Amino acid sequence: MACSDTGAPRTPRLARVLHELFVGARKLARGFAFWRRDPGAMLLGLVPAAIVFALFVWGLVALGFGLPALVEVATPFAGAWPELWRSAFRVVVAVVVFAGAAVLAFVTFTALTLVVGDPFYERIWVAVETDADGVPPGEGSGFWAGVRGAGALVLQGLVSAALVAVVGVVPVVGTVAAAILGAVLTGRLLARELSSRALDARGLSRDARRALLRRHRWRFLGFGVATQLCFLVPFGAVITMPAAVAGATLLARSALDTPGAPREARPGAR
Repeated sequence: MACSDTGAPRTPRLARVLHELFVGARKLARGFAFWRRDPGAMLLGLVPAAIVFALFVWGLVALGFGLPALVEVATPFAGAWPELWRSAFRVVVAVVVFAGAAVLAFVTFTALTLVVGDPFYERIWVAVETDADGVPPGEGSGFWAGVRGAGALVLQGLVSAALVAVVGVVPVVGTVAAAILGAVLTGRLLARELSSRALDARGLSRDARRALLRRHRWRFLGFGVATQLCFLVPFGAVITMPAAVAGATLLARSALDTPGAPREARPGAR
């Protein structure tokens, strides 16, 4: 075991990273457990998620059916290639495009669902904060702030989808690298957006929030990736959204409770 200059044992970095990833994923599990605390609020959270989910499923299915023709039109230069290479290349392009669309869909689904279901998810947030402290620490971000945050999230999702698409066309390792990159980028965006209400309620400055997210980046990533994996299960996005809102509140609280958090970022601060 590595030791510091003072002789005290030092936890290996990998172990700390894995621990933080696990802590983040466990917050989502605790969010699911909140169904026992306030099933009424959680049930209401299913409504906007189901509406938005239906729209996105329709869009992805339509894209899937039309993608072969779109790829063929977009790659006329491959028409003169041998059939084996032409087909393989277009399959790779189709997979990469669909992967990028899936990244954008995850992010946009979360952003739009939070805006559409703002009153429902505020109730979940209040219930979680009240269960922990007896009183919410302040007001949430509000509807229009949520709209602005959703717009920023969608733009970041577009950039992430483009990066995934570019990496995906790299020979040999592109598909695997794009899948990993998509999971990381999407997980970070989901965790940041879902926890924004709890952080806004405590009046964090932009610099304080960035410092907090940077310091606990692995914890937030673990939560975001776990949420994304649940989204991949059939109808998982609908079932997961209320739990993700509850879990993200607990995630934010756990980060704010750690020693060294900025003064204005501590629970109960106004």
